[in-house]
This record gives sequence, structure tokens and C-alpha cells, in this order.
Amino acid sequence: MSILRVLLAILFPPLAVIGRGCGSIVIVFLLTLCGWVPGVIGALVILNNPN
Repeated sequence: MSILRVLLAILFPPLAVIGRGCGSIVIVFLLTLCGWVPGVIGALVILNNPN
């Protein structure tokens, strides 16, 4: 996980997980709609997952 991805996850979470597939983008987008903090946490969890 690079510093750029972490900063992107903090500023705009759905854009940070764009390389992980469409499902990840949708999940993080929906979490971001519920609130900024859940979106950031979801993006960081997805980025930390090596699979």
C-alpha cells in the first residue's frame, strides 16, 4: 500500500480502490454515502487486503 493510495483513500475513498474491481468501488461508494469515515475505513481495509 503506497502513500499515494492512503492519501487518496482519505480524500476520495472510491477513487483509491479503482484497481480492485467494480464490486470494491461500489461498496466503498455506498459506505462513503453513509458517511465519510465508513468510506475511508472501507477503502483502507480493501487496500490492506493482499488478495
